[in-house]
Amino acid sequence: KDVRRLDRVIIRFAGDSGDGMQLTGDRFTSETASFGNDLSTLPNFPAEIRAPAGTLPGVSSFQLHFADHDILTPGDAPNVLVAMNPAALKANVGDLPRGAEIIVNTDEFTRRAMQKVGYDTSPLEDGSLDGYHLHPVPLTTLTVQALGEFDLSRKEAERSKNMFALGLLSWMYHRPTEGTERFLRSKFAKKPQIAAANIAAYRAGWNFGETTEDFAVSYEVAPAATAFPPGTYRNISGNLALAYGLIAASRQADLPLFLGSYPITPASDILHELSRHKNFGVRTFQAEDEIAGIGAALGAAFGGSLAVTTTSGPGVALKSETIGLAVSLELPLLVVDIQRGGPSTGLPTKTEQADLLQAMYGRNGEAPVAVVAPRTAADCFDAALEAARIALAYRTPVLL
Repeated sequence: KDVRRLDRVIIRFAGDSGDGMQLTGDRFTSETASFGNDLSTLPNFPAEIRAPAGTLPGVSSFQLHFADHDILTPGDAPNVLVAMNPAALKANVGDLPRGAEIIVNTDEFTRRAMQKVGYDTSPLEDGSLDGYHLHPVPLTTLTVQALGEFDLSRKEAERSKNMFALGLLSWMYHRPTEGTERFLRSKFAKKPQIAAANIAAYRAGWNFGETTEDFAVSYEVAPAATAFPPGTYRNISGNLALAYGLIAASRQADLPLFLGSYPITPASDILHELSRHKNFGVRTFQAEDEIAGIGAALGAAFGGSLAVTTTSGPGVALKSETIGLAVSLELPLLVVDIQRGGPSTGLPTKTEQADLLQAMYGRNGEAPVAVVAPRTAADCFDAALEAARIALAYRTPVLL
């Protein structure tokens, strides 16, 4: 088939919260990084309390911008949209430029599913998508057929349709496949049949792209000139880097690390990660509410631990009185604010960067605290070290 060279591509995977779009995007990102492209991503995290399936509020997406040169943003207008259902199409089609490619899972375009999001007629047939390159693909049916040899129910087989889509996109953009197959074997090591089924679906998606006439062209995006030299690298998020930075700070300070936290999106990852590292003397306490979380952390600081509490914007508001107490008592305390959009619980899964004024001034009376703001995901590691240094050196709370 014809192969065309591009200098950059923006892809958005979109579907229901349970369709595995974050995993699909993460795997495509990992293979793109290993290939040597420069990249930037924008995960649109699914809600932990899921909206009804097939509705617009329930749509989750992952956008990836990769190129053969240095790029700085995840992009605005996707060149390719993978829509797993009508809701995903309707929620994202407005962001597409004319001429963009749309890959839709036709199996989900039932009358009831379309009515849920306000489609009176099928957008695949009424001409509303004539300005785009539309690829109707029965992803669910093809996945179930590819997994016919496995002893799986239809519902279990359908769960692998995201791997079929990943295989298809990997073929379109010549992504490496070995890393994803290795990842699947590792992720489902205790369920070898599930691992084998996902790999089979992934390969079926690749083969579908290779053999179908609907995809007459594949694309190459060369490695970036600024690509890192060969070696071992880590794909890291800000929360993971921050967790590692807190552990490193506790080791350098020779103090046990204590985390008092109430689970809250998108900060819960830090609690999850630190709970895995008891071998470094880390203690994690899942409190009954935000105030109890910081109260326990303040007590740990009084007892000589490197004390941390993690939260998001509305949690910082609840913790403000105890932060003021920590200022008065001159106790070192790290308050981590993983920001999200909107007041209170308005947008619990949408990240934002709007809490600076609350971090600086959100307390009663004169209770100044230091604020450390990381620039990038990797910088979160250094920011954790610096926040701990300031807190311990000056006996003060630090917002991070």
